[in-house]
Amino acid sequence: MKPSAIADTVLLTDLYQLNMLQAYYEARMTEPAVFEFFVRRLPDERNFLVAAGLEQVVSFLETLEFSDENLAWLRETGRFAELLLERLETFRFTGDVDAMPEGEVFFADEPILRVVASLPEAQLVETRIVNLLHFQSVIASKAARMRVTAPDMTLIDFGLRRAHGAEAGLLAARASFLAGFDGTATVEAGRRFGIPISGTIAHSFIQAHDDEVQAFTNFARSRPDNLVLLLDTYDTEAAARKVVMLAPKLADEGIAIYGVRLDSGDLVAHSKAVRAILDQGGLQSVRVLVSGGIEEHELARFVSEKAPVDGCGIGTSLTTSEDAPALDCAYKLQEYAGQPKRKLSEGKATWPGRKQVYRTCGPDGAMIEDALTLEGEVLPGDALMAPVMRKGTRVGDLPSLESIRNRTSANLERLPRALRSLDKAQPYPVHIAPPLRSLADALGTALRGDVSPVLR
Repeated sequence: MKPSAIADTVLLTDLYQLNMLQAYYEARMTEPAVFEFFVRRLPDERNFLVAAGLEQVVSFLETLEFSDENLAWLRETGRFAELLLERLETFRFTGDVDAMPEGEVFFADEPILRVVASLPEAQLVETRIVNLLHFQSVIASKAARMRVTAPDMTLIDFGLRRAHGAEAGLLAARASFLAGFDGTATVEAGRRFGIPISGTIAHSFIQAHDDEVQAFTNFARSRPDNLVLLLDTYDTEAAARKVVMLAPKLADEGIAIYGVRLDSGDLVAHSKAVRAILDQGGLQSVRVLVSGGIEEHELARFVSEKAPVDGCGIGTSLTTSEDAPALDCAYKLQEYAGQPKRKLSEGKATWPGRKQVYRTCGPDGAMIEDALTLEGEVLPGDALMAPVMRKGTRVGDLPSLESIRNRTSANLERLPRALRSLDKAQPYPVHIAPPLRSLADALGTALRGDVSPVLR
């Protein structure tokens, strides 16, 4: 996939990354460093998270370089020493990456990506890695909540126009699809990612006509395949009766009405009324689709009240993850020059060293517990972190978006029932293995000045 124009520059980073690179080079601090990306704590509105964005991270790392234009601009700022600018001329990512696969369910403190590279390389890529993993994981997690709430309903991303920027809208389409949505209204997402695109008709089209039936007729003749008519521009139930009247005339022209869409008001009440009108008119096969401010609690209401809703277009609440728009996530140094590192900041202490996550499931496949331990320690269960890149090159082909979507579906099926609820559940157990806890305690003691900080 060719990156979007805005994401095509290595300067999409924080100034302090370049500040640190200059200081690292001047101090000759270029030994291997280990950084890991993880979420410190889950939002109150989330019982689980879904990893997403790895494909974009790998593409970014593979193509990372400073163009002549980038270097010229950096030189013109007068901020940076010539030593740094000379190093940036040949700067490439040559490190290793291990990660959880996209679509994996994860929890607090569990790394979903690890970078091992020279300290300047591993440092510079922080901002964009966090940007890509954070956003798509936020959206995938939101979409997954919607999917488990309404497992049998068609869900379509309608969110581009309310997304916080074009790239956000595009990647939200990808993240929601891998989490179980059925399609998107974003045309470019169809071109780039192969996501099924779906769209109906706007109120403006109806309003532009003097007669609602004529608007329906004109649109039907222009776009006869998978025809969906919008009912709520004036009077929803009256429009449904017009559809019943129009259907035989369209059928004579070989045009079948696939569905009708409702976009305002009490969608449960309107869907029931419209379904009754359509059924009485012999249009039992016509689907009822809804949109307009829908989020997972509204989906739960559709299910609990047995609303005859076949599908939903979901916009703002999805692409902004309205109830939990950000994760308390971090990309932190865990090892440098062969020595484990630990941050002790209040409320932000880290678990040091390179880590692996093991997941234990029951005989029925349901998740039971996770364990976080040091890389190299072998525990019962399945190891979730796997090689992705070695020496700056991907180890093999990453899975297709369809494969990731299937993985996500299987993982959501393995979630304990309580975690699938929209209500806050008891946290899923993530145990810290003794070797990791011992290293953290010893390193904490050393860093507080009681013993030498060198630990092996």
